[in-house]
Amino acid sequence: MRFSYYDRLSGARQKIYRQSDAIVTLGIPRELELGASVRDIETALEADDRASVQRACQRLVDALNGGYRVPPAHVRILNRRPDEGDGELHGLYEPREGRSPARITAWMRTAQRAQVVAFKTFLRTLIHELCHHLDYELFALEETFHTEGFYKRESSLVAALLAQRASGGADRQVP
Repeated sequence: MRFSYYDRLSGARQKIYRQSDAIVTLGIPRELELGASVRDIETALEADDRASVQRACQRLVDALNGGYRVPPAHVRILNRRPDEGDGELHGLYEPREGRSPARITAWMRTAQRAQVVAFKTFLRTLIHELCHHLDYELFALEETFHTEGFYKRESSLVAALLAQRASGGADRQVP
């Protein structure tokens, strides 16, 4: 299934879209045990400690980027989501430029009620932004699109991380 905006893309961009859509799984590199890192994010969120959330997220992203053997991405965790008027921005990915590393930004509080975001929602947002990074750096796509394949990759990696959180290391796989 292709999303409706596909028909408005140029032929070259449709090709990139199809390449992205064809990649449907993304697992944790074999050598990584990340259950403790995922639990650290959960604990820091529960404590409402932005600095600890940022450190834990950076450790997780660093470990995954190292396992995939891709360039690093700087993680920035901000307090309250911006209110976009027609919705809330959950996360943001900014590709690397020159010597500046890529940047992943996520917000730990909702815009309207300023409540700490639920752990699984927050983890999914972080991994969503990391998947944009991996589109460029691991899969060498010229653009990163929200395709069905993109969402399947995101879901498969989140599921693998949550499985490691629960079991201490199960469900590891390589892309």
